Formats: sequence, structure tokens, C-alpha cells
Amino acid sequence: MRTIGLDGAEWLAVLRIGLGLWWLESWRHKNKKDWFERGTGIGWAVGVAAKHRWAFVRGGFDAVVTPRPKVMAYVVVYAELALGLGLTLGFLTPIALIGAIVLNLLYFLLMIHDWAEQGQNSMMVLISVVGLFGMSWQTWSLDGAWGLFL
Repeated sequence: MRTIGLDGAEWLAVLRIGLGLWWLESWRHKNKKDWFERGTGIGWAVGVAAKHRWAFVRGGFDAVVTPRPKVMAYVVVYAELALGLGLTLGFLTPIALIGAIVLNLLYFLLMIHDWAEQGQNSMMVLISVVGLFGMSWQTWSLDGAWGLFL
């Protein structure tokens, strides 16, 4: 494979790290006080789910998220932090990439009516799939340094 500047494995690491930074930014810009004390993030999502065009999304959200808004706020916020750290540092990377795929698909389904969210989440899923099947943890990662998942 011919590349410019870096080799293929290094470019995959750049992609993985960029995705991790994207997750860290998603975590950073959340107002944690509002999310944890006022429930603003989950409250907003409840409103989105209630008007969702697909009954299975409304029903799933009502069964899993609506009854436990505080727990789900912590799950979302800390999942984004864990994904960001795991991908940026390359720690437990395959697990982080699978988690990123799942979370982005959930976000994609919830926000199916929003073109911007569709684009962001579909691109993050694509990057995660490329990172997973390209084994992006082989270079510039704790997993690579420790010989994990090789």
C-alpha cells in the first residue's frame, strides 16, 4: 500500500485518535450539572422519542430510558468519556470501537429525522468499522504497546 506521509497503520491510528477526540468533545461540551441534576439531556431525548415516527423506537425508549433518567444520564455521559479515552489512548480499542458503533447506531435511530445527526452518526459508525476491521490499535496505542488484541 502506498501512502503519503505516514504508513497505512499510522493513518488508521490517526483516524482512531480523531474519532476518540470527537467522542471526548461530545463529552466535554455537555453541561454535566444540567445532565445530572436537572436531567436536561435525557429530558430532551424523551421529547424526541415521544414524537418518533417508529413505534419500536418510542417503545424501546419508554421501556429502557424513560423509567431511569438519572441512571441513563450517567450512562450516556460516561460512555462518551470512556469511548473518547479508549480510542484516543488506544486502550481496549476493539471494545471501544464496538461500543462506539452501538452508541452511534442508537443515536442514529433516535435522531432519524435530523439530517445533521444522521450524517455525524453514520460517519462515526463508518470510522469505527474501518478502525475495527483495520485493527487500528496496532500503532500508537496502549493496546499495541502491551501486545493486546494482536
